[in-house]
Amino acid sequence: MPILDVGDIAAIRALNTATPMPVHPADRDVRTSERTVPGPEGAPEVGMRVYRPGEDLVNRPAVVYFHPGLTFGTLEMDHARCMRFASGAGCVVASVDYRLAPEHPYPAGVEDCYAALCWVAANAKELGADPGRIAVAGCSTGATLAAAVALMARDRGGPELAFQLLIQPAVDDRLDTPSMAEFAEPGPCEAGRAGSAHTWRYYLAGAEAGPYAAPARAGSLRGLPPAYVSTAERDCLRDEGIAYALRLMREGVPVELHHFPGTFHAFDLVVRTAAISQRAVEEQIAVLARALAPRRSGR
Repeated sequence: MPILDVGDIAAIRALNTATPMPVHPADRDVRTSERTVPGPEGAPEVGMRVYRPGEDLVNRPAVVYFHPGLTFGTLEMDHARCMRFASGAGCVVASVDYRLAPEHPYPAGVEDCYAALCWVAANAKELGADPGRIAVAGCSTGATLAAAVALMARDRGGPELAFQLLIQPAVDDRLDTPSMAEFAEPGPCEAGRAGSAHTWRYYLAGAEAGPYAAPARAGSLRGLPPAYVSTAERDCLRDEGIAYALRLMREGVPVELHHFPGTFHAFDLVVRTAAISQRAVEEQIAVLARALAPRRSGR
């Protein structure tokens, strides 16, 4: 596997496009469809792939999912994960094809993601989903977008989210944690410090890194939906993910934090046959199913 060089956008986009995404046998009943939905005001429509778990689609929970990248990545990147979420947790999954930097720098991508969330909430019944049981989710820089969209929904009086699933999140552009120094060199799935700096530079394009770009900069995290945060030991993003989870806890947000020892960034995406990868994905499915279960009457 080649070293991850996010500074060479053309090369990493080509690598990402060429990577096959096998489908789990249990996901064969999941139906997918492609569609476009209204984008932010004055912006193009937003692409979306919708995953429907079987035929019985009435009041299912919904997950609005954001793939990793910010400067690279496609809907194919986490296609297998979205299939697993749909089949395993019984969710309608809407995977968002947001605009990428540097061609479309911040806030284009995150505004696309927020517009997609608003469309899903407004059209939940058309999708067979329950508008009261919607989560946002993402891995790596996809989790950057998920955390930012949760903040936007809170601050703008947008859709009321039931949950946020943040898998190995990148939430801080300052890159000053001990893990960022310890794992500064890039690896097969690890951008390292220089690569992370490239990503933030391309994404921000000189704009100020406010909370909707780097959620760790938010003045307050109170009032956000419950969260699950996972981190990997040998990951430069490890410490900022842990710090974000702890801050959520301190500010009154229910949080489940799971740190996976001995793992590297995106281990659950690229080494699917490993026992720990399978366990991580099964846990993500179980967490979604539990967090988005129908509310009992009288509670």
